[in-house]
Amino acid sequence: MLDKEQLDNLRAFLDREAARINNPEFITKDPVQFPRRFSSVRDIEIVSLLSATIAWGNRKMICNNCEKMLTIMEHEPSAFVDSQDYELLPDELNIHRTFFVRNFKYMMRGLRNIYRKHISINDFAQAHHVGDSEEPAWMLAKLLLQEFAEANGGTSDSRCLPTNLSSTALKRINMALRWLVRDDGIVDMGVWTAISPAQLFIPLDVHVGDTARALGMISRRANDKKTVIQLTQLLRTMRPDDPVLYDYALFGIGIGGGLV
Repeated sequence: MLDKEQLDNLRAFLDREAARINNPEFITKDPVQFPRRFSSVRDIEIVSLLSATIAWGNRKMICNNCEKMLTIMEHEPSAFVDSQDYELLPDELNIHRTFFVRNFKYMMRGLRNIYRKHISINDFAQAHHVGDSEEPAWMLAKLLLQEFAEANGGTSDSRCLPTNLSSTALKRINMALRWLVRDDGIVDMGVWTAISPAQLFIPLDVHVGDTARALGMISRRANDKKTVIQLTQLLRTMRPDDPVLYDYALFGIGIGGGLV
């Protein structure tokens, strides 16, 4: 447990690191660049969810393969979802590592199912009062699972959405939500109103978890939901209105930075 002086020093350090990484130059090497190419909410949220879904592994490869998905969609994501042209694509075409066109189709059908009933996924989230939940990311994931399954004959696909909602860190959804909800005019886009920045949870991956442990911020070894909640609760004591700003700091430490 960190004492007050340690927490104050830690916050000052994280603020510096966040300011170092959260700048326009970050965009050019990160998957966030892809939804930022669009202006309509539908296009932004489609590309955010798809890009975050394949955001694991080498960043250069991730960005190359996000570009591949945009090319498949002819750079018109919403129109492509509506057209159902994805059904003409071969299932076995690889998009990113273990993510294939069959998985891509699964997501396309699910998104179309939502857009048949709602203007946007933000509107869908508002209609289901996701912002009233203590864990809005997990509530949204549960709703998406239901809609995607309905559009795909009742089946689930863990390559697209995790099914173990009681334990998953939900890194990919939390990453997409950071892009869609945060709005400081720098990197994140802030096009959603269904959830506030104060309600976001840290997108926890191996690097972020290891950095947080090295800083004494968390004690659990597993990168799971409990650890996400523990870490985010600590970050909220430092910045209640915008805890996930520190995702930039925890990501950036070790990339041109260093530990305290």
